[in-house]
Amino acid sequence: MTAKKKPKVYITRKLPDAVETRMRELFDAELNIDDAPRTRDELAAAMKTADVLVPTVTDRIDEALIEGAGSNLKLIASFSNGTDHIDIDAAARKGITVTNTPNVLTEDTADMTMALILAVSRRLPEGARILTDNPGDWAGWSPTWMLGRRIWGKRIGIVGMGRIGTAVARRAKAFGLSIHYHNRKRVHPATEEELEATYWDSLDQMLARVDIVSVNCPSTPATFHLLSARRLALLQPTSLIVNTARGDIIDEAAMIQLLREGKIAGAGLDVYENEPAVNPKLVKLANQGRVVLLPHMGSATIEGRIDMGDKVIINIRTFFDGHRPPNRVLPGRN
Repeated sequence: MTAKKKPKVYITRKLPDAVETRMRELFDAELNIDDAPRTRDELAAAMKTADVLVPTVTDRIDEALIEGAGSNLKLIASFSNGTDHIDIDAAARKGITVTNTPNVLTEDTADMTMALILAVSRRLPEGARILTDNPGDWAGWSPTWMLGRRIWGKRIGIVGMGRIGTAVARRAKAFGLSIHYHNRKRVHPATEEELEATYWDSLDQMLARVDIVSVNCPSTPATFHLLSARRLALLQPTSLIVNTARGDIIDEAAMIQLLREGKIAGAGLDVYENEPAVNPKLVKLANQGRVVLLPHMGSATIEGRIDMGDKVIINIRTFFDGHRPPNRVLPGRN
């Protein structure tokens, strides 16, 4: 009996060794060992010959690339939860199925959200730098030195109460925060009761009343600059913003201006509007201890990345076995 031909799979970035090994066992997989981001020309060339493209959030798979794809390309199995980097509608018109890797990054991202809340409010990076940059300058404990702000008893406003937002709420409640949230629709009554959460159908009204804002909604055309200059101006001068979702949900320039003017107390950011570029004004604010900046590492755990790889593999195998892959992304939903 003739062995079934393995699908040709093009992987745009370096993945965990365990995932790459399994990919090579199952598929005719082309790896990216040096992890250099693929250029647009390289992506275009690969899409003309591959059966499957495995991109990540750093790869912009737009309509032009999809239109230029070869007839063999039938699946884009994204190594990501979000799919805003792929033109889903263009893929559907071309007859290409798109999948993602949902539900594996929830706990890791929620952990990082809480870490940023604590880091900003308790000035953790500033304290750490004192002992590493100028250890001889530390004279010892003092009653009024390096004072931060307590988070226990404060109100957190969660923008986007999906899986990650709900996981953040559970952690925040354990830290003694009062849970408030804005979402397209209310969560299940049992979840509201468990979290003792207050729902706001008006984002404006919620922002004006909370001490900490956690951004946890997806990036879509509807959420672009959802936290606009007007909405950011509603925050209290003592408020903090934490964003582990996508940078373009916040009007970054407006946020920077309010931070510089002292109209917002601080921010913890893991994502940026023009990523991977980081606004130099944000870096300056970080050096002043006004913000905490991380390099998009909210989901960066070994376990999470392997789980993502497993989902990519399952989606590819299911598709080429002639079945609907479990994590198919439908047009109009990204």
